[in-house]
Amino acid sequence: MQQQKRQPELVEGNLPVFVFPTELIFYADDQSTHKQVLTLYNPYEFALKFKVLCTTPNKYTVVDASGAVKPQCCVDIVIRHRDVRASHFGVIDKFRLQVSEQSQRKALGRKEIIATLLPSAKEQQQKEEEEKRIKEHLTESVFFEQNLCQPEHRTASSGPSLLTVFLGIVCVAALMLPTLGDMESLVPLYLHLSVNQKLVAAYVLVLNSCLSGLITMVILKT
Repeated sequence: MQQQKRQPELVEGNLPVFVFPTELIFYADDQSTHKQVLTLYNPYEFALKFKVLCTTPNKYTVVDASGAVKPQCCVDIVIRHRDVRASHFGVIDKFRLQVSEQSQRKALGRKEIIATLLPSAKEQQQKEEEEKRIKEHLTESVFFEQNLCQPEHRTASSGPSLLTVFLGIVCVAALMLPTLGDMESLVPLYLHLSVNQKLVAAYVLVLNSCLSGLITMVILKT
């Protein structure tokens, strides 16, 4: 009776596979990372068989590449990188974890895990920190510009408002900052702007000038 209740759920390829982590990162300068562990979880009420496949099996050693997981248990799968060299830096390899019920051969579910070899853990950490600082700076800049662009509901003055002048100064300053990739500049890296950001600044500057002109014309007509 129990088998009949769950049989409709055991459709080939549709069974969710729970594995952690879903990405393996190996660092050439850190031997402790050359050995990674995948944990396969079985939350179901029946045992599972598993099998690990790889797109480049000659680069890795998989301990216990096949086996079984008891109901509501987990198992660790050890993966070792055995071909660490510069020509493999940045290359994305894939592992496929297939599971099936012990009494069947067809794969009920599968999960792909990405594996990448990077040259240095420190360089990667510095790169991530730098990207984080740049994103935080850009987020603050966008928030600041959005605040500046809030429509004013006050009566028009006899000339361009201080907000309009200040926004123009900000856009001009943004255009004068170095572009990303300009290594000869003495300006800190977090102040370097991308080409897209400078295009946005130029667009805002032109739009600001047009609006100032329209406001001035309306004031003169009145």
